Parts: sequence; structure tokens; C-alpha cells
Amino acid sequence: MKKKYALAAMLLLVAALVSACSNYKFKATTNYEVQDFTVTNHRGEEMSLEDLKGKPWLAMFIFTNCTTICSPMTYNMTEIQASLKESEVEDYNIVAFSVDPETDQPEVLAEYLSRYDVPDEAKWNLVTGYDQKFIEQFALNSFKTLVKKPTDPEQNQVLHANTFFLVDENGVAVKNYSGYSEQEDGVPYDTIAIDMETLIEEGSQ
Repeated sequence: MKKKYALAAMLLLVAALVSACSNYKFKATTNYEVQDFTVTNHRGEEMSLEDLKGKPWLAMFIFTNCTTICSPMTYNMTEIQASLKESEVEDYNIVAFSVDPETDQPEVLAEYLSRYDVPDEAKWNLVTGYDQKFIEQFALNSFKTLVKKPTDPEQNQVLHANTFFLVDENGVAVKNYSGYSEQEDGVPYDTIAIDMETLIEEGSQ
């Protein structure tokens, strides 16, 4: 009898979890309109904001000479993509803006990305092709985030945040997340994947 009650309770719990997932609604927490841009990705292809419209995308700011957070951020993004692939989510892009464009030419960005086990490289765009003033103003105006290159020529570490940004299919940054944390549960991989999947589903309705 106890086993029957335990089984019934388990079935009710599973049903509740499935219902909660199916009823999940994406809730935007920011409303930042991304300004227009024309850039060059790590494959040497020119792309613009208009090219990205129609699908949501994840954005981050990195640079290849970074000695601190960029490498773990890039790895964390590959983990998010692995979750999306497992859920068979397809209609999205990933854009990583270099904050050191003078150094990060397309071939340099391509070599950097090749160091990682990327589940689907076709969805990635590591971009450059602009000057330092542009990326600093673009980050501030479009994502309300700071990018700053030191004035001391001896210093090559560009200041930037460890944030992942979710941009909707219309080019509006609607949510952001921690892209790096020393805490094991500091980066919300599952939340980001679920938000992306939900945003895609709601956009297709």
C-alpha cells in the first residue's frame, strides 16, 4: 500500500513539473535597443544587425589576449549551446564582440574559437572590423555595459563585464546573466537555455 502511495505521489510530482515547464513564460528584464552595426566575423564575412533579425541571439564581450574571464566565458557559452543542442533548439545565433579589435583580426578570432569544443560552430560569430571608440560606445549604448581600454600602452587588458546578453528577434536586449562565476552554480546554464527556447517558441506563435 505504501508503495502505491509513493508511486502516486511521484506521478503527481512529475505531472506538476511538466505542467510548470509547459506553462513557463519568458519575462524580459531589460529593454535595450541594440544600435545598428556592420562587422566582420571570424570567417571573414561581413554581417550586420539586420542579418541577425528574425532569430534571438546571445551576445558577449571578449578578447583573445584576455588573461582572466574570457576563456571561461567562452567555455560557458559552449556549455549553453550544448544544452540547446540537447533540446534540439536551432533558430538562434551567438555573437561575441571583440573589445580589442586592433589585435583581434578575423583569423585571430578563428584560431581562438578553434581551442574550444563548440557543438555547432555555424551559429557562432566572433566579430571585429571596427575601432576601439566604436566598441566602447556600442557596448554602453546598446547593452549598458562598460568596455574600456587602458590609456597606458603597457596595459593590454581591456576592462569589460562578464555578462551574457539575450537579444530578441527584433534586436532588443531583453535579459542578461552572469557569464562567469567562481561559484559552481553561478552561471545559470539551464535558465539561459530555457529562456532562449521559450523566446523562440513565443516568437513563432
